[in-house]
Amino acid sequence: MSSGEDFYGRIPVFRGFADLMDPALYLPLPDDWIIGLADIVQSTRAIEQQRYKAVNMAGAAVIAAVTNALDGREFPFVFGGDGASFAVAPGDVGRAHEALAATARWVQDDLDLMMRVAVVPVTAVRAQGLDVRVARFGPSPNVSYAMFTGGGLGWAEVAMKRGEFAVPMAAVGAVPDLSGLSCRFEEIPAARGLILSVLVVPRVGIAESAFRAVIEDVIALVERSPDAGRPVPAGGPMIKWPPAGLDFEIRTQRGSWLMNRVTVLGRTLLAYIVMRYGISVGGFVPKTYVEQLVENSDFRKYDDGLRMILDCTPDLEKALEQRLVAAASAGTVRYGLHRQDAAMMTCFTPSALRSDHVHFIDGARGGYASATMALKAMMSS
Repeated sequence: MSSGEDFYGRIPVFRGFADLMDPALYLPLPDDWIIGLADIVQSTRAIEQQRYKAVNMAGAAVIAAVTNALDGREFPFVFGGDGASFAVAPGDVGRAHEALAATARWVQDDLDLMMRVAVVPVTAVRAQGLDVRVARFGPSPNVSYAMFTGGGLGWAEVAMKRGEFAVPMAAVGAVPDLSGLSCRFEEIPAARGLILSVLVVPRVGIAESAFRAVIEDVIALVERSPDAGRPVPAGGPMIKWPPAGLDFEIRTQRGSWLMNRVTVLGRTLLAYIVMRYGISVGGFVPKTYVEQLVENSDFRKYDDGLRMILDCTPDLEKALEQRLVAAASAGTVRYGLHRQDAAMMTCFTPSALRSDHVHFIDGARGGYASATMALKAMMSS
C-alpha cells in the first residue's frame, strides 16, 4: 500500500479519549512512509541535574523543526518528553531528514545535550512482523494529536538506540527553523494534590484484549476525575516577565545572541502586557487564546503505550496504582509512575492568530523521563 501526503488528513478525528483502544480508529501507515525518531542520550543524567526544561525543549524542537520544514503541513507526531516520534510521506523524507540532523546539532550546541535521531522505513517495521497504525485524537475542535499502535514505534525506538537507521548530525553552524517554539509560562502547581506522570506498556506476548481492558480501566478512573485530570487550570498557566524560559527562546533564534536577546526581551514584554491586561491586538484576543491553550493541551497520548500527566488527588493516585499493581502481578503490563508537585508547558505557536497552536505538557520534576526510569527498573527486576 502506498499513499500521498493527504493520508493522515483523511483519517477521521475521534473526540472521546475513552475510545482510545478501539482498533477501528487506527489505520496502517502506507508502506512508502518513514518514521522519524529522536531522544536525548543519557536523559537520566540531565534529569538528575534538574535540566527538565532543556530536555523538554529538545523534544519539542523536533516537532517544531519538522513542521516548519514541511511548511506547516499536518503530519502525525507524538511528544515524549525527552524526545519525539513522527511519520511523513515519501515526498517529505528529505526535508524531515535535514530538520532532524539540524535539530540534533542545535541541541548539542545550544542546549549542551546529545540527541540521537533516526529515520526508519515502515517496511523495515513490517519485516519484523509488527505494524505502525495511526489514529487522530481531537482534544478540542482546534487540533488533533496522533496516537500510534501496532508495536512498530517501540521496535523502531529500540533499533535507534542500537545505532541502526541513524541520521548523522548536521555540520557545525546548521540551525533548524524553530519559529513558534517557546516556553514563556511558569510552572503549573498541582491543584488537586500532586502531578502524576503515568507510563503503561504491554508485557511482551500478552493478548491485546487483556492489555486493552487494563488501559480502559485506567482511563475510566481518570475520566471520572475533575476535567479528566487536566493539569492546566481553566485560566491558563501564570505568566511573568521576564519569562522563565527566556534563555531557551533566545537560543531558538538565528543570528547574533545579543540582538536576539534584545528582540526576545521586547517581544516577550509586549506579550506579557497584552496577556496580563487582556488587551486585544489586531485579531488576537487574549481570552480566546487562553481558552484554546487549555483545550489544546497535550497531556495524554498513546504510542504503543499510554502516557499521561495528571493533576490528581491522592485517592485517584491510589486507585490508579492499585489497578496497575494488579495488572502487573497478572503479567499483563509494565508501568512507571512519577510524582511531583508541578507540571510545565512547552508551546509551539506558529501563529497566535490561528487556533491550532499546540502545548506539550510534562511533569516539572522529571515527568515522562522519570516515569520511564521507573518502568525500566520494573522491567529489569
